[in-house]
Amino acid sequence: MSTSSGSPESWISSFCSLLGHEYFAEVSEEFIEDDFNLTGLQTQVPMYKEALEMILDVEPEDDDDDDDEEEEEDEDVSGDGRDGTTHRAHGERRAHSRMASDLSVIESSAEMLYGLIHQRFICSRAGIQQMSEKYELGHFGICPRMNCNQTRALPVGLSDIPGEDTVKLFCPSCLDVYVPPNSRFQTVDGAFFGRTFGALFLLTFPEYDLSKSGGDSVQNLPRNTDDKALINGIYACNVAPGLGPGKIYEPRIYGFRVSEIARSGPRMQWLRNKPADMAVLNEAVRFAGEVEENVGTDNDDESMNLNNTTGRETTNTSRRRAPAINARLRQQRQNQNASPMTLDTNGAESEL
Repeated sequence: MSTSSGSPESWISSFCSLLGHEYFAEVSEEFIEDDFNLTGLQTQVPMYKEALEMILDVEPEDDDDDDDEEEEEDEDVSGDGRDGTTHRAHGERRAHSRMASDLSVIESSAEMLYGLIHQRFICSRAGIQQMSEKYELGHFGICPRMNCNQTRALPVGLSDIPGEDTVKLFCPSCLDVYVPPNSRFQTVDGAFFGRTFGALFLLTFPEYDLSKSGGDSVQNLPRNTDDKALINGIYACNVAPGLGPGKIYEPRIYGFRVSEIARSGPRMQWLRNKPADMAVLNEAVRFAGEVEENVGTDNDDESMNLNNTTGRETTNTSRRRAPAINARLRQQRQNQNASPMTLDTNGAESEL
């Protein structure tokens, strides 16, 4: 494949332009050439070196086995022309079949390796910026839920391990995942997008107005909005705008609402509810309140310990003073008992 300018198209560009690969971003070669970004992938991908060379459009190195085969073919040709031609034909067929099988294995390994690199790339600054441009253009589709008002969705995976599940669409309006409506996306591995991208995207771009439908252009929130308060890093108006009262389907029979305790009643509607006051979800305020309570409790404990210590000291002091008082009383009694005619008047003893 070649571009209009005449230069050959890279493997990455051709891979991302395939049918069903519209969700993928083009990973830069600088990101792939950094060994730190590829840490741990050698053990997950078979024929890792050859797959990496294919992704980067690097010509594979010639093996020594090919040189040995060429030398053997030359010897056969020099020995007997007819036998040499026969052996050379068989050798070419074997080399061609082996090369075709190796290419198919390398190609599948290259796709897996690129997908795992892509999972890491879209969480980087350059990758998430590229995905935001695709999000603004609506490349990922919309949420199929009616009450979400065609909110733009994001591709995510339910696992970071390849081969476990296919890619899903995450709706930031109802905070749920859905199967892509087109079947061509159901063959894309969900590990190529991972579980981190969806939540990280919302934290990186908190000013996107998630209430806009897929037909409208993506706009930032107005500066004078009343819901500009941040709740856990996200603006209050962007916290599940597709959930809450009035945005939950209620089944009815002849106009009467079906009870929750009925056989076919809506028992799981609480999953779509959200509090009327979003401030109760603010974990920072809740944490500050818990810290104040803990500080108050610690102060009360310290004051109680101080009172207990003071009480013990007072008790010990009174106990130390008590023996001295008791000794003087005993002495006075002994003196009084010694002689009934002895009186103590102003510290002087007198005997009648």
